[in-house]
Amino acid sequence: MQNGDDGKHSLERSLGATIRELRQRHGLTIAQVCEQAAISRGMLSKIENAQATAGLDVLNRIAKALGVSMATLFRNYDVPEGGAQLVRKGAGMEVVRRGTKSGHTYHLLAYDQGPRKLFEPFLITIEDAAEKFPVFEHPGTEFIHMLKGVIEYRHGQQTYTLHPGDTLTFQASVPHGPERLIKLPIQFLSIFVYPSPGEE
Repeated sequence: MQNGDDGKHSLERSLGATIRELRQRHGLTIAQVCEQAAISRGMLSKIENAQATAGLDVLNRIAKALGVSMATLFRNYDVPEGGAQLVRKGAGMEVVRRGTKSGHTYHLLAYDQGPRKLFEPFLITIEDAAEKFPVFEHPGTEFIHMLKGVIEYRHGQQTYTLHPGDTLTFQASVPHGPERLIKLPIQFLSIFVYPSPGEE
């Protein structure tokens, strides 16, 4: 938790850095912004270097001189650090699932989500025709997006022919799975979205 002084200095640093970045990005000199905002060069220099606190009226005039909204000046302040998980091309964790066989791979593209899985995104590649595919049933919703090849996919009593760019979304508790491989190699994204507690 920030104390008052630390928070104030952090805000001044954030505002100063944002104003300088916007000014430079728009190719404006300190003199040009000062003229438009009707403030002294010394004042703008101090604001950019977090050596002075600017009132709302001054910040509003600076924002107008920069051609942005006042909210834009605060965009980098108190933003959560973030914790996105990046998985580079080819670096997904290869997993063994029912139906995995030679020429049929599952790469899990996100993992370590905490005690309860919310979703699982797989990159599925089929390079060899398999004799028979298992039928899958699991809780939640499944989303498939075709990347390569052509496949006939069964959901319940219906079959769908999927080409690159096609998507199929369905209740995963209904029996489903590949019915026929039409054009190899086949590659598609398969995302399992699991139900929230109490929805199962």
